[in-house]
Amino acid sequence: MDEADDLTPLDPAYKSMLRVQFAIVGVVLLVAATIAEFAIPGWTGAVWIPALLVVTYALVRVPLRRYNARGYSLAQERLRVVRGVFFRADTVVPFGRVQHIDVGQGPLERAYGLATLTVHTAGTHNASVSLPGLRHADATAMRENIRAAIRRDTR
Repeated sequence: MDEADDLTPLDPAYKSMLRVQFAIVGVVLLVAATIAEFAIPGWTGAVWIPALLVVTYALVRVPLRRYNARGYSLAQERLRVVRGVFFRADTVVPFGRVQHIDVGQGPLERAYGLATLTVHTAGTHNASVSLPGLRHADATAMRENIRAAIRRDTR
């Protein structure tokens, strides 16, 4: 397989979007930790301080690791998606196996101008491959490139 240097990184706005996602979860965790602290007689910080450390780590380090652990390559009539921090997955989808392609956006992705490209393939194992963190225009262009390649192959 190709080296990781041949992979195209995701859009840098993906890191910011991940931080917002983790901030939302972090606020919920800190509210729960605050409630737990008030339930404990005498405020000790035994729950709140570890929760604050976890949230801080999740906001600072985790988005960077996730961003750096993902990449893709669109070449030679195939889409290659690499992901995973602890457990790496390197998925190659030949265009000939593609059934249909979706470009989706959630509310945060829309706010950051990002999209998720999902390629559905024939078969049951790993029947769909998602690639989040793409600029919306890039995701739609990739979808059209894959469609054009499929049309060329079927003629």
